[in-house]
Amino acid sequence: MALLDVRDLMASGEEPFAAIMAAVAALSPGERLELVAPLDPVPLYSVLEARGYRHLTEDLGGGDFKVVFSPSDVPTDG
Repeated sequence: MALLDVRDLMASGEEPFAAIMAAVAALSPGERLELVAPLDPVPLYSVLEARGYRHLTEDLGGGDFKVVFSPSDVPTDG
């Protein structure tokens, strides 16, 4: 599983979309992306769904969220 934490990037005022899409492009077949962000990235869900990924979101508290994006054809392990 690849990990991308965009909290520092966003705190510095940068848009994380390019970094997220680069991380997705670098995934191996069947690999998952764990994204940590200071907000629930709802608009990203449909973008990655169109690319064949589903998501599982966890509210970490304090405004932070962890979202695991998994290829739709890979079984989840809970």
